Amino acid sequence: MLKSVLPLSFIIATRFFGLFILLPVLSLYALSLRGANEDLIGLLFGIYAITQMILQTPFGVLSDKIGRKNTLAIGLCVFIIGSSVCAFSEEIHAMIFGRFLQGCGAVGAVATALISDFTTEEERGKAMAIMGAMIGVSFGAAMILSPYLSAKYGLASLFHLSSALTFLCLLLLFLVIPKEPQIRSFKQKIPLPLLLKDKNLMLMNLTNFFQKAFMTTAFLLIPILLVQKLGLSKNDLIKVYALAAVFGFASMGASGALGEKKALAKQLLLLGICFFVLSYLIFALAHSAGIFIVGVMIFFVGFNVHEPIMQSLASKFAKAGQKGAALGIFNSFGFFGSFVGGLCGGILFGKIGVFALGIAVAALGCVWFILLLSLTDPKIFKNLYFQKGTDDDFAALKDQNGVIEIYETDKNLVVKFNSNLINEEQIYKTLKGQNGI
Repeated sequence: MLKSVLPLSFIIATRFFGLFILLPVLSLYALSLRGANEDLIGLLFGIYAITQMILQTPFGVLSDKIGRKNTLAIGLCVFIIGSSVCAFSEEIHAMIFGRFLQGCGAVGAVATALISDFTTEEERGKAMAIMGAMIGVSFGAAMILSPYLSAKYGLASLFHLSSALTFLCLLLLFLVIPKEPQIRSFKQKIPLPLLLKDKNLMLMNLTNFFQKAFMTTAFLLIPILLVQKLGLSKNDLIKVYALAAVFGFASMGASGALGEKKALAKQLLLLGICFFVLSYLIFALAHSAGIFIVGVMIFFVGFNVHEPIMQSLASKFAKAGQKGAALGIFNSFGFFGSFVGGLCGGILFGKIGVFALGIAVAALGCVWFILLLSLTDPKIFKNLYFQKGTDDDFAALKDQNGVIEIYETDKNLVVKFNSNLINEEQIYKTLKGQNGI
């Protein structure tokens, strides 16, 4: 498992690194470009999220048709081209076009789907925890490297670094990552609009939307309030983020372990929402830097409780033959949440202030919590693994109540079922032609 999961996690983390490393300095340095103004700087930030949102699903669908590795290679090449355009831009519109191209390399869902293809559902929580930990490391590295490299070598150095790391990802993709497994589902593919009607997938889509919206709004509020309202210096922000990262890493490890080994994934999602609600209430009410920083710690804990299990859960609810499409939609909701959180958070913060905004976000968190209560608990999903080429007639199970999916991998034939509706004994009886139900 690690031979495929580690390099793929590195690829995903590298993509996040290319985004994270720009956040602390992009607006400051981009204002020095020819023709730049505040509105165009906003577009410079937003266009990446919008193109990612629009293209995650098409890339996911494409990966279901031409293979994950081929699709990943296309997206990584597009990202390198976009980064190069940005690196050599001296005018704001050229930089915006480069960011547009970067966003067009929307293959995050494809890489996640490939991790899912390489792992069984029993291993997937561990794999996603590894991926989440690498994303966390990329965030910490970006926060440290960004101000240093941009000050010493200029903004272009950040784009050159992203290009170099992405080229390394291409080498890993074809030289290190094994041949992707061929997975064939016995279930007929359903149209994309019907994927949006699947209750569990839609609840996971909304979870990704709210989580990313809350994250973007938090990163908008935290530096402004700590520096302008609560008296911290800009140099102190890195200390706050570093301390928050420590709490985040600890909660991420615990979440990854408990979510899979103890089958508490749904409960952890609900717990994470509680942390989000509490953190925003603290943001709204805090009148001292110390209390506000406690809110930041709680927010990071909530975010990192979610991160290692969200992708895993979304992949469990997706059918094997349409995993790329389902995870593409899931990631699109996340990028749309980032866009909405940044846009609405900025507008509302200026118009109604931090108290009303914090209370409003906390109220939305309560709505989110109530909606997620209806999510099917994934611990009821079980899998039976059979050797390929067995004589049993699995077609008899296709329409059996409780059988979620039957699919074939390079090694096994897998029957996924709802253990509340059917058990292993009943499945074996059906395969032997007995009326045991």
